[in-house]
Amino acid sequence: MKKSLFTLALAAISFVAAAQTTPAPVATTAAAGSYTELLGATITQVRNTGDAAELQALAAKLERAATVAPADWLPRYYQAYALLISSFTSKEDGDAKDALLDRAEAALAQARQRKGDESELLALQAYVYQARLGISPMLRSMKYSRMVSETVAQAKKINPANPRPYLIGANNVYYMPSMFGGGAEAAKPLFEEAKAKYAAFRPASPLAPTWGQNQVLGRLKKYEVAAAPAAATSTAASSTAK
Repeated sequence: MKKSLFTLALAAISFVAAAQTTPAPVATTAAAGSYTELLGATITQVRNTGDAAELQALAAKLERAATVAPADWLPRYYQAYALLISSFTSKEDGDAKDALLDRAEAALAQARQRKGDESELLALQAYVYQARLGISPMLRSMKYSRMVSETVAQAKKINPANPRPYLIGANNVYYMPSMFGGGAEAAKPLFEEAKAKYAAFRPASPLAPTWGQNQVLGRLKKYEVAAAPAAATSTAASSTAK
């Protein structure tokens, strides 16, 4: 961690120097390389942990990274993502989770000001709405379920190839009461569609968003596991009948 912060400090100094003087091309390349490597390592840490405290620490680190490269939308995007995931894994109460999501939305607004990928930003915004819904489903379902659906539709319209809106939309249907057209069976073809979108998706850069595929595959695996006992029972009944 100390080494990472030291690298970030070096990158920050290089960017400040770039604003004040005309640096040699080698120094500029080195600074950019240090920043990219640090950002990539931090993004990897975010993707590989579910610990709420660690995610919040990484969000703070990404906020600092955003000051190093103020034109880059990715640090703010991943800051929002880290705060969002920490709200899912945190054991704190609803008010504390809402506060995390407030910070996530503020970071998303910063990413939008930096002209980030609008489809990705909308997908993450829809995920934030889904997290708010999860805090109090009975009280918030009518408001936030609609907001998730509308935001997912906007993200799909901007980039139909982006798989993340399809995942969020499938989740929304999965947790929706069956009386409103939701439930596991209604969501299954949507998860299958999301799987196909992930298989075809190619990120714009090594640091571009790629999250969500494991969630889709995990959900579909649960469908397979749930279907296995039913298939075995059906086979046994058929054999007995013969």
